[in-house]
Amino acid sequence: MYPQDPATAHVLRAFFTILPIFIVLGITIVLVPTWRICQKAGFSPWMSLLMLVPLGNLILLYILAFADWRVVPIDQLGYPPYPPQYPPPYPPQYPPQS
Repeated sequence: MYPQDPATAHVLRAFFTILPIFIVLGITIVLVPTWRICQKAGFSPWMSLLMLVPLGNLILLYILAFADWRVVPIDQLGYPPYPPQYPPPYPPQYPPQS
């Protein structure tokens, strides 16, 4: 069918050797951030595997966009309210030491 050209066979062998590396790299680049986003949103991080399913990435995008995130609001964690109050309160004044 095809002529057996050694140069072509060498290029194809190199291509099919490097291709799985690029596939694993691409999957890693997509799954790691979506894993962290699902964790921070309070969902199961395993939902990030929807990114590997055709049209699953759109489903995950809509779930993350329109669902209520089960996280604690920042003002319940003990941080000062935003925006900070200006001017800041003065430090307590002590009588001079004699």
